[in-house]
Order: sequence, then structure tokens, then C-alpha cells
Amino acid sequence: MILEPVLQLRGETGQQELRSNRSPEARLEEALGLSAAINLTIVQSGIVRVNNPKPATLFGEGKVAELAGIAASEDIDLVVIDHPLTPVQQRNLERRLKVKVIDRTGLILEIFGDRARTKEGRLQVDLAHLSWQKSRLVRSWTHLERQRGGAGFMGGPGETQIEADRRQIQDRIIALQKQLESVRRTRNLHRKKRKKIPQPVVALVGYTNAGKSTLFNRLTESDVFAKDLLFATLDPTLRKIRLPHGREVILSDTVGFISDLPTHLVAAFRATLEEVLEADLILHVRDISHPDTEAQSEDVMKTLTDLGVDAQTGAPIIEVWNKIDCLDPAYREKLLSDASEEGPISLSALTGEGLDQLSARIDAFMAQHDDILEVQLPVTEGALLAKLYQMAEVLERSDAEDFVTAEVRVSDKQRGPFRETFGPFIQSPE
Repeated sequence: MILEPVLQLRGETGQQELRSNRSPEARLEEALGLSAAINLTIVQSGIVRVNNPKPATLFGEGKVAELAGIAASEDIDLVVIDHPLTPVQQRNLERRLKVKVIDRTGLILEIFGDRARTKEGRLQVDLAHLSWQKSRLVRSWTHLERQRGGAGFMGGPGETQIEADRRQIQDRIIALQKQLESVRRTRNLHRKKRKKIPQPVVALVGYTNAGKSTLFNRLTESDVFAKDLLFATLDPTLRKIRLPHGREVILSDTVGFISDLPTHLVAAFRATLEEVLEADLILHVRDISHPDTEAQSEDVMKTLTDLGVDAQTGAPIIEVWNKIDCLDPAYREKLLSDASEEGPISLSALTGEGLDQLSARIDAFMAQHDDILEVQLPVTEGALLAKLYQMAEVLERSDAEDFVTAEVRVSDKQRGPFRETFGPFIQSPE
């Protein structure tokens, strides 16, 4: 049974709904999609209006009794509350409904656990799960009394079982954090190697199921898992792509964002999302056909801000309006005709329509700060010629008896190192 609580608080101006950036129907639909992502069989679902949330059970007494009756008559095994629950609320609801109860965070963790494939992904899921579970030990151990320490009656009060378990979980969290730190160091080493070659990084971000992985596959001609599922992709993937003018960039696919993503989940996946922090350009992929596309966009931008990426300090962000093939033909044509050099790019990752404009925009962005230089090298400098191809994009080359002359494009990242290496051989314009 999937329940979407609509919390309303009485104030001076009447009742105000919390989480009002999107409709309850849209939130329920998303909760159903999350449940379908781990193959749950949904027997009942509905919106529950809560005028004054109760600290003990969230819902009022009458509603709890009604839900208990439904759970018993429909033989329901699991109740998903699409809202954060306190440990006490979760324990009390399980006692009253006599079924397992999980909240939105628990559901997302279940999906993450099911989707993680790499060692890093599993480490991040385990860390997030333990951080969440640590505060909920009250559910499992309230029946245990305090144990006595020492021999006979000489010892004082010993550890309670809940304290022992909490300490074990904390030890496991520390061990996982150390392992993830090792992963982070390895990722930093890879990133430093990439920085030595003139290949900028373009990161795809967006709400879950916006079509990032489908777009990634289209641009890179890869076969990364992409399906009409929430959180189909968890593990980061990087591939090299060639732009229209021959420049190579590295494209990075990341985990999708979602509304009300708990902060400890963001922290656990920070190693994955560091690719976004280090990117030269961010493509914000939006499902423009979704009725809540504006609210989804706000959630993505909020998560990026939480990560430390904003318009002032982070990489530039280009909006990519995906899934135009799902739009009404008239609206689709309007989007395509209204396209500008600065505005969003409308495309369909599924059909390929609009991909040329995206590649051209990325190419133009990468080229705007480049230097076009002419370099003349003696034919005897074979090692330097090889390094020239490593550090710059060779646009044109002519070979004479004593010299090799090349027109090259140098990225702003490589400008300093390139001039240090090739300064004496750069030809000044007449």
C-alpha cells in the first residue's frame, strides 16, 4: 500500500500545505514509480490529507484504524509512506498496522541497494543505509533490558544492547568512510591524469528518469543501461566523444536527482557527484514532457546548490529539454522554432532529433576561450611534435625540408603549459 500524505498546518492565514511545489497527484505518481522500480506489487494507493500531523503516528487515530483494517483485509505486507517518518512514528505505525512500514528514504535506499553494481556504488549504498538505520535502532531493541557489567553484583550497569548495536554500526560506518576515501583518492588520480590532456569534462545532471543515460548512449554510441525506470543508473560512467570540429571531450553520466533527497544520501554519493563539481560544462537534462518539469528543475538546482555548484562559482549550465517526441506536435514545433544560441536546447535522445544542435553548442562553448596559434618545429624535434598532438588540436599541418609548421587550437586549460613547452616555436602574427 502506497500512501501520499498531504500535510496541512493551521496558521494565521488558514491551512497551508507543506511540500506544495507540486501536486499531491504528481507526488503519488512518483511514489508509485519508485515502488515499481523494485518490482513491488501495489494493492492499494491513495492520498491522505493530514490536517495536523501527530508526533506519534503522523496520521490521526481514525485514519490509523482505517489503514489497519485495509492492511488486514487486503493481506498487505508492506506500507510505504511517501514522507519522512521519525523512528517513533515508524515503530508505532508498524505496531498498529501489524505490517512493515517504510518511508520515502527507506524506499529510495531499497532501490539504491538493488541498482548498485560497482564496488563504489555498493559502498555508497551501504554507508547511506547504515547512517539512516543508526537512528532507527529503537524499533528493533526496545524489548531488551539493560545488561549488567562485571562479575556478580560488583559491576555497575553495562551497555544496553541498543548502545552496543549503535557502536557496531558506527564502527562499520567509519570503515566504509575509509574505503570510500580510498575510492575518492583513486578517482582524483584519474582526474589529474585527465587534466594533463586537453579533454574537457561535460557532466550530465537531471531529475531521475529525465533521459540522461539514453542521451549519453546516443552521444557516445555506448550501451549504458537505460530504461523507463526511476534511478535506472547509479554508478558514474565516463566516455570520450568527438565533437563536429574534431575536438574530443569526456562525457560523464551521473545518478539522477529526486525531490526530498535526504542529506545523508547526498553525502554518501558525493564521490560520484564530484564529477559534476570538476566539470567544465554541465548539461541539465529535463523531461520537458513531464507535467511537473518546472518543479523537477527546481529540485535539481537545489541539489546542485547543496553540492556547491551554482551559477557564480560552478561550471556553466546549459538546459537540455529532452523527450520532445512525447509532446504535442504544435508545441514541439514551437520549441524547435524558438531555439536560440543562448537558450535551452530541445531534442529527443530517443529519436536523435536535435542532437546536432547540442553537439554544436558544446563545441562552440569549448572553443570560445581557445587560442589559435601557429607553431614551427624543426624536423629533428620528433618528441616535441608528438607532444604537440597531445597538448593541442592540430587544425592544419605542412611539412617542409627543415621545419614542420602547424596551426593548432589550444584550450584555456592548456594555455600555460603549452606556452611553457612551445614558447620559442610559436610564430608571432605579422
